[in-house]
Amino acid sequence: MTDVKENVPGKDPGDAESRPCKPESSGPTREDKSSLRDHPSRLRNTVNDVSKLSSEIGMNRDFHVEEKVLPPGSLEGRIRETMHDAFWEHLKERLSATPPDFNCALELLKEIKENRLRSEIEEALDMDLLKQEAEHGSLNVPHLSKYILNMMTLLCAPVRDEAVQKLENISDPVRLLRGIFQVLSLMKMDMVNYTIQSLQPQLQEHSIQFERAKFQDLLNKQPSLLDHTTRWLTRAATELSAPLPSGPGPDAADASSSACSSPSEAASSPEPLSPTMVLSQGFLNLLLWDPEDDEFPETLLTDRARLQELEAQLRQLTILASVLLVSSSFSGSVLFGSPQFVDKLKRVTKALLEEFKSRPEEEALLTVSEQVAQEIHQSLKNMGLAALSSDNTGSLIGQLQDVARKENCVRSVIDQRIHLFLKCCLVLGVQRSLLDLPGGLTLIEAELAELGQKFVSLTHHNQQVFGPYYTEILKGLLPPAQVLETEVASL
Repeated sequence: MTDVKENVPGKDPGDAESRPCKPESSGPTREDKSSLRDHPSRLRNTVNDVSKLSSEIGMNRDFHVEEKVLPPGSLEGRIRETMHDAFWEHLKERLSATPPDFNCALELLKEIKENRLRSEIEEALDMDLLKQEAEHGSLNVPHLSKYILNMMTLLCAPVRDEAVQKLENISDPVRLLRGIFQVLSLMKMDMVNYTIQSLQPQLQEHSIQFERAKFQDLLNKQPSLLDHTTRWLTRAATELSAPLPSGPGPDAADASSSACSSPSEAASSPEPLSPTMVLSQGFLNLLLWDPEDDEFPETLLTDRARLQELEAQLRQLTILASVLLVSSSFSGSVLFGSPQFVDKLKRVTKALLEEFKSRPEEEALLTVSEQVAQEIHQSLKNMGLAALSSDNTGSLIGQLQDVARKENCVRSVIDQRIHLFLKCCLVLGVQRSLLDLPGGLTLIEAELAELGQKFVSLTHHNQQVFGPYYTEILKGLLPPAQVLETEVASL
């Protein structure tokens, strides 16, 4: 899934003393708005960012906003916590003064009112009346906090019920207000995510029409804009038309017995090619694209960064599955039949691959092989099974290190099977493709489901935008008798 973290802007610790008390706000300041007016380029960049965000929401049905969680002990986290502690301590001092100073509390109540989660809160928090009560020293902060808490109980999503219930047990008014603001920030994100989900169909349609119109404007000015796209689809059609080599190896036999019955089997059968098959092959070729090849399809340039991310994820899954497959042959059925052991091995391998992702794969596999061998040796020992001999340990480490070579037989087979799975996803959908995974992939089923869903979402959105152009190109590539589908956009 795609997540957008909420980044709370920093605030000087002395602000609570030097200015009226008010929680931090992520809204644009007067200076920010002036800056946008004074700098048209910034305004254009903002519009482009909004357009990209709209496209991302339309493409990713799991898009949602969530609060930024800082790593424990991080500098930013410590600074934020210090500022928040100072703010709420300052509020406590003002309320405990004689006579109490309610100005800070009034600012907080005003902030709650401006959340506008429901009109009832806005009507109940009459700021003029509350200000008069504060001036006469009769403002009942605990009573107001309890009222707000009751309203939150009615308005919050079920997932926030427990958090709100915990607040009901807090008697200290400052701690209660602090807790209310923390839960309110989560409720605001719940509302944002609900709105995003409600508007997603409209945003998706807008994104499709906007991208197509923008591309058509460019095409009108530059008629050769589809040259690379045409060559990309021509190559895919040529690959599917090429006869398969006689005497297929064991992996080819395994591929034909997989759950996917459309692209691969259609290519090896006498049935004519279809636009669906050609496009599926074309999209798969993008995951193998040479970075030095500048003839990237024009219709996919805006998705190139996403495709590169998917390619990196695919490569990591290929290594992970290869490591697990090699490890299983040395672990024995008893040890590898333990879900806890397999999960631990996956976590260790994924963590090391992530740590070394910016370095050569040889270095990553060197560390992975040693750690995996150690985990297997220790787990066999803990279960009272025969530990690996020194020869077997050396062989295991050597085979795992060899996975770094793309020509490695285990890695090659796993890579082919993952590509076959993705091809099935394009034709049959992710869920149907998961029902009968090729051998060696069952241990990474969850990771494959995530990869497949991202790939399908990206390609589906691309087809919706550029389907009419693909249809015209494919009409020129495939003989009329072979064009079984007239509209690529209906895929």
